[in-house]
Amino acid sequence: MTTRDKAYLDFLTQFLTDERKQRFDEVLQYRTKHLTVVLEDIFQAHNASAVMRSCELRGIQDVHVIENNYQYDVNPDVVLGSTKWIDLHHYNEKEFNTPTVFDKLHAEGYKIVATCPHRDDFTPDTLPLDEPIALVFGTEKLGLSDYAVEHADMHVRIPMFGFTESYNISVSAALLLYSLTNRLHASETIPWHLKEDDRQQILLEWTRQSLGRIRQYERKFAELHPEFSKEENR
Repeated sequence: MTTRDKAYLDFLTQFLTDERKQRFDEVLQYRTKHLTVVLEDIFQAHNASAVMRSCELRGIQDVHVIENNYQYDVNPDVVLGSTKWIDLHHYNEKEFNTPTVFDKLHAEGYKIVATCPHRDDFTPDTLPLDEPIALVFGTEKLGLSDYAVEHADMHVRIPMFGFTESYNISVSAALLLYSLTNRLHASETIPWHLKEDDRQQILLEWTRQSLGRIRQYERKFAELHPEFSKEENR
């Protein structure tokens, strides 16, 4: 976080109610980047939106949306405003964007975990969490692309005991996130909490979201701190 952003956060925080500041602190205690979610070409907006809602409720800050053939449009009746509290990353510059996302996440230290009902690598109870992981979910009918399955570092499945082939993607995501975040919260050795710089950056964005009429606050801040305007114009 830059010096300007720190000063800007301090400035904006004074306009928040004590209740709102306390709520931010409570939620941030459970926010994590140790676990992230990747959606590959989800064409049913209500399912993708339901996954977003589960991510926000379970403390997942980053969601990566791969748009190879289908563009994701938020369904407001499903997300119920949850997407304004998480960071969505869209990938649609190429015809096939999955390799770009995998390379990016690998470079950031993530292990790629493909969700596959027919692979027996791990279950939610046995999946290793000592390193950051990225859970990859595919479409309802086709599942993950061959590339995603073949280039994943690990595979996870949710045990099933009925005749139906698989869970709905939104249900699958909710079950996995519930189990895995519970394991993180119970761990005394896994460093799953946000780094301080990430925490402050998220807090700044949430504060901006909460206040509204942000242009007025920006103008006031610029009047009080002309030194930052000079730095930006250099």
